[in-house]
Amino acid sequence: MAFLAALVKPLAYLSIPIFALHTLANANPIVRYYVRISLFLCTLGVCSVWGVICSVVMGLAGRRFDVFYVIARSFYYLTSPVVGVRMVVDGKEHLDTHPAILIGNHQSMFDILYLGRIFPRRASILAKKELQWMPFLGQFMTFSGAVFVDRGNNARAVRSLTAAGEVMRERKSSLWLFPEGTRSMRPDAYLRPFKKGAFHTAIQAQVPIVPVICENYWRVYRKGYFANESTLKIKVLPPIPTTGLTAADASALSVRVHDLMLETLREISAPPPPGTVPKPSEPVVAPTSPANPGLSAEIKPTPEPTVENASQSESAVDQARTESRASTNASESSTTSSPTRSYRVDGSEYGTETEEDDGMVLVGRPSS
Repeated sequence: MAFLAALVKPLAYLSIPIFALHTLANANPIVRYYVRISLFLCTLGVCSVWGVICSVVMGLAGRRFDVFYVIARSFYYLTSPVVGVRMVVDGKEHLDTHPAILIGNHQSMFDILYLGRIFPRRASILAKKELQWMPFLGQFMTFSGAVFVDRGNNARAVRSLTAAGEVMRERKSSLWLFPEGTRSMRPDAYLRPFKKGAFHTAIQAQVPIVPVICENYWRVYRKGYFANESTLKIKVLPPIPTTGLTAADASALSVRVHDLMLETLREISAPPPPGTVPKPSEPVVAPTSPANPGLSAEIKPTPEPTVENASQSESAVDQARTESRASTNASESSTTSSPTRSYRVDGSEYGTETEEDDGMVLVGRPSS
């Protein structure tokens, strides 16, 4: 009896603040947002520690590429009830395609929850190098076979993607990437232009691409707002083969997959709330001058130049010509002495590129 009391008493004391927070969260949207974000981050931290343990044990057991699957499902089933968001998946049979490049739309950090719901076996992720040094999370990702990319060093990024493609074919594993490269959260269904790293890797390894689309969840979660209870839809599209394609086809393939995913995103997403989508700005039309300004303006007689004014004008013209020649010579000398010259190339999602950008289409330009 004493043992039972010692066990129940702490739980009773703990239930009081939990019940109070739950009541406040249901009554006040601001409290609900901060409570659920705190719970989301706490469960993420717990699963990061759990991930380190699993990655070591499963690595020794030869199941290193199943670690993300175990941790993903643990995170989803732990977090989904406490934040009140449930996920429904359509086409999950396509996730069994191995090896493959898995790509998904990237809205915010809340994407981790939908990854937890669908992440398949024998798969790892591509992540920015900065995450490698985060406590627990970085160690878990390292032990689980994540591919870290230095976005500020294009040569290392290319080598990482090349090695990842070779490992995928050898071990029949898959790789998850966010081809947008950064978050794209908006009230309406939207995708940023895709970077081509995922498509180059898929073509090089000759493996299919499996698109995964999570509906726009602006109505469920955004900065300062968290809905009470919600259900989100996830759709997995059939694999897109890359057999026979070459690096020259990567750009067209990225555009085709982008359009397909955007169409699906708009299909499964709820319409944006009224007034949340900004109207396109109208082009500013510069005022045009009348065709014949002489009809509306008074014509003033031009004063005849004097001898003194004519000499001053001639000296000014000579000085301007001298300065122009000096400027031209200086420009030519700087051009020929420059160690690198830039040539503009069309056809990039970033607009125009220079010769120094060769290969940057794989991972995007490093931030300056």
